[in-house]
Amino acid sequence: MRSSGSCSAAFQPARSETDHLVLLRILKERLKPYTRAITIVILLQLAGTIASLYLPSLNADIIDNGVVTGDTSYITRTGAWMLLVSLIQVGCTISAVFFGARTAMAFGRDLRSVIFHRVSDFSSREMAAFGAPSLITRNTNDVQQVQMLVLMGLTMMVSAPIMMVGGIIMALREDVGLSWLVVVAIPILALAVGMIISRMVPAYRLMQSRIDTVNRVLREQATGIRVLRAFVREPFETKRFEQANTDLTDVSITVGRWMSAMFPVVMLVLNLSSVAVLWFGGFRIDSGAMEIGALTAFLTYLIQILMSVMMATFMLVMVPRATVSADRIGEVLDTESSVLLPAVGVTKVDRRGELDLRGAGFSYPGATFPVLCDVTFSARPGQTTAIVGSTGAGKTTLFGLIPRLFDATTGNVLVDGVDVRDFDPNFLWSKIGLVPQTPYLFSGTVASNLRYGKPDATEGEMWTALEVAQARGFVEDMPDGLEAPISQGGTNVSGGQRQRLAIARALILKPEIYLFDDSFSALDLATDARLRRALKPVTAYATVLIVAQRISTIADADQIVVLEDGELVGLGTHESLLATCATYVEIVESQLKAEVAS
Repeated sequence: MRSSGSCSAAFQPARSETDHLVLLRILKERLKPYTRAITIVILLQLAGTIASLYLPSLNADIIDNGVVTGDTSYITRTGAWMLLVSLIQVGCTISAVFFGARTAMAFGRDLRSVIFHRVSDFSSREMAAFGAPSLITRNTNDVQQVQMLVLMGLTMMVSAPIMMVGGIIMALREDVGLSWLVVVAIPILALAVGMIISRMVPAYRLMQSRIDTVNRVLREQATGIRVLRAFVREPFETKRFEQANTDLTDVSITVGRWMSAMFPVVMLVLNLSSVAVLWFGGFRIDSGAMEIGALTAFLTYLIQILMSVMMATFMLVMVPRATVSADRIGEVLDTESSVLLPAVGVTKVDRRGELDLRGAGFSYPGATFPVLCDVTFSARPGQTTAIVGSTGAGKTTLFGLIPRLFDATTGNVLVDGVDVRDFDPNFLWSKIGLVPQTPYLFSGTVASNLRYGKPDATEGEMWTALEVAQARGFVEDMPDGLEAPISQGGTNVSGGQRQRLAIARALILKPEIYLFDDSFSALDLATDARLRRALKPVTAYATVLIVAQRISTIADADQIVVLEDGELVGLGTHESLLATCATYVEIVESQLKAEVAS
């Protein structure tokens, strides 16, 4: 048994600091550009809250100095003043909500953009560690939770402490004798809410995890619908989705039950407090220690105080979920790509298309053994190098090292004598044309997909590339030609057509190094032969590497690299390997037997 030795490596998504600190850090960093808007919101909320606190006092004056004495003119003057204050309050509140909403939406936009660009820098290692469904959830649902917290914070949480403090001051101004009711009511409400919140935090964390699971299952089923139907696995997958959906539903119901208990508790305390104010206030009025207007104002202030606590409670309901979401977002933002960019990347070289692997090795995270270990060979312009080996031999992984989809964990990969880790990424990628094992087409048109290789490609260049890739015929047969629509993933064309369009996309770039990763597997033998003949003059001055399963595809290659269990076990021409490499002979014989049997 071979030891992985220095070829192995591990990776785990970054874990950041305490959840609440992550939330505070994200808010501090991402809201900094909106300091001016937040200041305006705070000032507007302050003005609106002060106006709201002033209204009960005016109402008390109307009762005590106008209604009781029968002074109609005083009622009219004070009522007009109340109307003006009310208009100021409404105007400030609407303006505060407007600016707060704009700030929160901009915050969400910026945060999604930051996550997107961070994920764009990830190598295959980090993508595999997080998983596409989880990254999608983090950039949508999780960002939405934090964004909603910002929105509610700017529209409610800013006014809540102002209302609470101002309400207490104004209540004491009306009557100190009833202030003990405020002292009793607020701690009771805070204690009850705190107990509920403490039960909701773990449930919210579990909810986000189960949302990931539902997304993953749904994504797998939507992507593999043909396989499901071919193997009649719909009942099994239906049960699997039902289980994931039920798990999410159960934890959502748990959260909903705790949340449903929140507002009844708040309203119970609020109503009991109101009854207590009227009860004890009645005795004070009867004794002459308090006016009727003052009692009305005190009751209004107490309600405002408890309403501010209720608004804070509403925020506290959102904080646990936003905290969990912020932690998940922080994991993405704090994870550095294993493919590190050089401080000053190389953007100019003297040679064109020379490729050297020197003891290159790679280990996937958590793997017992390396996928590649100590692979050494060279490829030169004008040469075709074929890579063969059994499934899992490391052929696709080897191709991934050249354009730095991930970095070699041992050894070096050199292009034109420079380690790929020292190149400016854009310059390196401009030298390489990759046709992946599973060709992917983007939603758009044939032309838009071809221009991924060269954005300013002319129609003539596109038709030339399509002709070489043996794709011109079926594209011309499409009603709109180059403007024919392509669905996401290219699902509206066949597998062979996808491969040929992907090859044409690489040809338009005219790179110095071509990487064909089993790119002819969906083609029939005749089309394969025509395509290889057409490629020869186009790639005559470039370095060509081909991963192929058919020996007929690579028998005339200038050199053939044979991989077995991630190690190079043979290097030479077809004839020399037949004489020296047992693994290559076994591959050739297995294909000959298959052809005879068919």
